[in-house]
Amino acid sequence: MESTISILVFLVLLYLLTGVTEAQRKSIKLGSILSPTIPPTSWFSPSSRFAFGFYQERNGYAIGIWFVGKPEKTVVWTANRDDLPVSPNATLDFTKDGKLLLRNVQGQEKLIANVSDTASSASMLDSGNFVLYNNEFNIIWQSFDFPTDTILGSQILTAGHHLVSSLSETDHSTGRFRLKMQVDGNLVLYPSNTDDTPGDAYWASGTFGNSELQLYLNQSTGDLLVRNNTGYIRFRRSIQKENSNDTIFRATVDVNGIFRLYSHSFEGNGKSTMTIEWSALDNQCHVKSFCGFNSYCTLMDNAADCLCLNGFEFVDPNDKSRGCQSIFTRESCRHGKGNAKAYNITTLDKMTWGDRPYSDASMTEEDCSKSCLEDCNCEAALYGNGKCRKQKLPLRYIRRDQSLSTKAFLKLGNKTSIQEANPNGTHPIPMKQPPVAIDSKKANVLIVVVTLGFVTCSCVAISVSGFFIYKDRAYRYRRLLGNGNLGLREELTLRMFSYNELVKATDGFKEELGRGSFGAVYKGVLSRGSKLVAVKRLEKVVEEGEREFRAEMRAIGRTHHRNLTLFFSVLYSSAFCSPLCLLSVMADIQKDISLLSQGLSQQLQTPSMSPIVVEDEWLDESTEACKLSLFGKIIHNRPYNRAAAKSP
Repeated sequence: MESTISILVFLVLLYLLTGVTEAQRKSIKLGSILSPTIPPTSWFSPSSRFAFGFYQERNGYAIGIWFVGKPEKTVVWTANRDDLPVSPNATLDFTKDGKLLLRNVQGQEKLIANVSDTASSASMLDSGNFVLYNNEFNIIWQSFDFPTDTILGSQILTAGHHLVSSLSETDHSTGRFRLKMQVDGNLVLYPSNTDDTPGDAYWASGTFGNSELQLYLNQSTGDLLVRNNTGYIRFRRSIQKENSNDTIFRATVDVNGIFRLYSHSFEGNGKSTMTIEWSALDNQCHVKSFCGFNSYCTLMDNAADCLCLNGFEFVDPNDKSRGCQSIFTRESCRHGKGNAKAYNITTLDKMTWGDRPYSDASMTEEDCSKSCLEDCNCEAALYGNGKCRKQKLPLRYIRRDQSLSTKAFLKLGNKTSIQEANPNGTHPIPMKQPPVAIDSKKANVLIVVVTLGFVTCSCVAISVSGFFIYKDRAYRYRRLLGNGNLGLREELTLRMFSYNELVKATDGFKEELGRGSFGAVYKGVLSRGSKLVAVKRLEKVVEEGEREFRAEMRAIGRTHHRNLTLFFSVLYSSAFCSPLCLLSVMADIQKDISLLSQGLSQQLQTPSMSPIVVEDEWLDESTEACKLSLFGKIIHNRPYNRAAAKSP
């Protein structure tokens, strides 16, 4: 009997324990779907203090986890934070095969939780951790392993991992600052996009030298700890008040780069109160890169603001973190006093910056200003404790600190309207532009001499080039006329022979090769004896015969065949023949001449002659020469007629 009662008690306790565990988990089943606009839009934790799902981000929606507070929610984790917001038509599917997928309206899919095992259920826990379980209810994925800018109570930031701030309060993509739990045990704040160097760090826990330390937030006490795996504590920030189950803690790297510990206390009506329990920094201006390049941070009524250095203006007035750009023109380097005439020095008190100088020397304040002015490389100098530290632009990590006695010297160009900000950083005051001095007259003389020399050399080069081009072309033309070997020119262009040239070529029409009905054919030599030609002189031509001859020449010139002999030229001149002089010159081979002299009518095998016809209007009487025109080829596969060298 007693054993039976014991078994019943055990079953009741097991049931109650299982019920509590199930209530804490509030299981999400496979096949569940969320939508940005159609309920359900999120999955809540059992206490409804945390939710996982869609929240509004910029011009769309993002998937994340938020603290359900009143009057507004606080986002503590974002999935794929640098992706673009999705449209209202997107869905979040916990598929039947255990995948957590984001689907957009185009049908594209993206994993929210990338796991190798298959999930069988999911839960949004009251701790703020979203988890996936396998069939044995073991956690195979959890959001606590992939923090963004926040850790919650009972969450751990292990060595080598970091928190990165959000870009703004309404944009939870990657921001400009990060908190790193280094492998050397030190917890350090850096600007994003910088190396892990001491010069870039602006806060550290000082726990370096101990490997495998981790950052841990105790939900029960609210203590923020840097400890090892055995619980040995190297850094502690405790909450100085009583804690209750109605309080939730979170530690966040804020948008402004400061690491803070917050508590959210719930009231009976569901409202919550947020309190800053601890802050890594009290002065916002100590956050490096809070202000951009060439701008400095200053406190005004305990509020930090960014102002441009003298001679600079904001790149984007709506986003001062982008820094400032110069509004003056930089002159070319003139060493010594010559360089000083192109610039002036403006001074700012109680300034400091973080870059290392390229020159660090002991001198007086006056010498520091003068040295920077005359140094081509110097664009700014910081003087303090008898040291002059010279820098080049851009400057970063600049701030004004009322506790300092330093003085900054800025070298500004004279060739612009330089605007200098007044003490509160508004209403720029234009600075008077000093006149630009000329070093000496030697510079002007040198410019004139160099210019004249360049022009003279250019003219000489052009003249010499033109002379040699002319001589080269003249030589080529004379050579062309001398050897007569024109190549394609014989085939494609006009050629001129004066009557005297033909008389000279035929030695006064001395050697007669044959005679036809229109006249005799004479042997001639062109190109200094290297080219044999046949010259036909027409003597007995009537008006009808002349027209018939010309018509036949045109027809023959339009005929092309491999067995045709090319005419070289045809001349017509009434100035040297009585009553008519018509010359036909055939060239290139001795065989054609012998055939012409014998009056043969058999076919010539080698095409080598081209005719050129000259009309009356082509005659150039001033030079007593006939203009020649490429015409065609004479046909030799039939007896020579009027146009051919026909034997009598």
